[in-house]
Amino acid sequence: MKPGRIVLTVALMLVLAVALAPTEAAAKKLSDAFIRFEINDTDGDAGVHLFLDGEGWDTMQLTAPNGDVLLNIAGEGSVGMQGMTELFFESAEPSFDVQTLDELLALFPEGRYRFKGTTTKGKKISGKARLNHCIPGGPELIFPAEGDEVDPDDAVFTWGEVADPPGCEIVAYEVLVLCEEIDIELAMTVGADVTSVTIPPEYIGQGSGEECKWEVLAIEAGGNQTISETEFEVE
Repeated sequence: MKPGRIVLTVALMLVLAVALAPTEAAAKKLSDAFIRFEINDTDGDAGVHLFLDGEGWDTMQLTAPNGDVLLNIAGEGSVGMQGMTELFFESAEPSFDVQTLDELLALFPEGRYRFKGTTTKGKKISGKARLNHCIPGGPELIFPAEGDEVDPDDAVFTWGEVADPPGCEIVAYEVLVLCEEIDIELAMTVGADVTSVTIPPEYIGQGSGEECKWEVLAIEAGGNQTISETEFEVE
């Protein structure tokens, strides 16, 4: 074999070796992550929700779009060895008399939030979630309104359509019905074109005379959601 061919062969082998070697791009990715605002239009307060899920990890860091580190988590002892997967938390929700919505938004700027951590096997794991400042209005609860009586055999709950926030879009409503005394909880998500749901009598029919609560959350495309809630009585 001529010297030139030997050099060429070695060069090709080096290229293949580099191409096949593990790279930073092979780092594990979180399977899901989000950060969003939740506003309670009835109570007049707001906070932040955060969620992430991924292969067993023992450290995790959250960085804001401006580079500020907002969260550092490290599992120790048995937790560090076993590893964590899902993490969800809600921030404190002071009333708007204590912290205005604008003040909350200023603490959490719009943009991409980055998660970086390590798995229990020492591999890097990362993810990202985008936060915006599109805040839906609170749905108007039409029936039942505060103190209304509801016939379990004709329980059609209705609310007013929420207008799209500027530059954003309402994509869904979540409806929750809670009757704590009889340990009943019903949750459903419907499309943005739906403004009423029929609650089956099996859910509230056994609670005659009980006071229950229902909520509607208007959800925009980025995940931010605003709740309106009220109480009603079962006939």
